[in-house]
Amino acid sequence: MASASSTSARSLFQDSKTRLADRVQILMHSARNFAAQEILIESSENNLKRLQLLCAHLGVQQDALQRRASQLEEVKEQVQAMQR
Repeated sequence: MASASSTSARSLFQDSKTRLADRVQILMHSARNFAAQEILIESSENNLKRLQLLCAHLGVQQDALQRRASQLEEVKEQVQAMQR
């Protein structure tokens, strides 16, 4: 009977050991996924900062173009006035 009990205990220990190893593998996989997501989030944040900077530059360029367009209209009016 002691032999059967010993075999049963070893079997339970081996099962527990296998389940623990499986859980460790899952945890390691989750940690790798988390690290990968963190890198992607940082990259996205950098891209958003670049886009904000580009938007600011485009806004400045748009303002400059609008000023030049209004100046062009003034020049057209002056040329037309001189032709009369």
